[in-house]
Amino acid sequence: MISRLLTATFDAHDVARLARFWADMLGRQVVEGTDDALLPGEDGQLSLRFVPGHPEQPGPYRRMHLHLTSASHDDQRNTVATALRLGGSHLDVGQRPEEGHVVLADPEGNEFCVIEAGNAYLAGCGPLGELACDGTREVGLFWSEALGWPLVWDQDQETAIQSPRGGTKVAWGGPPLAPKEVRNRQRLELTPVGVDQRSEVDRLVSLGATRIEVDADGTVVLADPDGNEFCVHGS
Repeated sequence: MISRLLTATFDAHDVARLARFWADMLGRQVVEGTDDALLPGEDGQLSLRFVPGHPEQPGPYRRMHLHLTSASHDDQRNTVATALRLGGSHLDVGQRPEEGHVVLADPEGNEFCVIEAGNAYLAGCGPLGELACDGTREVGLFWSEALGWPLVWDQDQETAIQSPRGGTKVAWGGPPLAPKEVRNRQRLELTPVGVDQRSEVDRLVSLGATRIEVDADGTVVLADPDGNEFCVHGS
């Protein structure tokens, strides 16, 4: 049986610090590699990986951002307080006072939101409710085909997909998109299980991906239909 393991990967100046921040936020364990750190997801939760990098974009970055869920108003408040204690900060992206979510940045400027309790859209998705991305409807359809995950939202050019097993949703907000001038410091990574890397890359290209390069370790870098880089590892 073919399966595909999905990971959201972040370039980091300080891999250990950023991984520890998110491990504490999500209650996960850090699996340390030679120069990277992985936070495996369970029960459908998206895995997070942190790798050495020197992000070229200054300040807060939001091409991808995480949505954390809350069980109650007090739980939301405690999550925000924990983030600030660990080195996060409040972030103003033009949100209105009446909106219930709280927008923050992690210690390296990656935006994330702590969603208010009672949010029906993220009900049952777990602590890491959603990975929200800049992207067109075409990209949402691409990733639905790439992963074999059904669309759970498709309205007004906004799309979202979710594993048939449930867990974290992955969503794209539709146009307009922010200009892409340098390589993204956040990206999706795919590890096929039950099929060889070359066949998987060929399949993804047939769905609309574009080949970019092959890294020294054999990882194949592709671009989705919007030009965002993503990686395909060997199984």
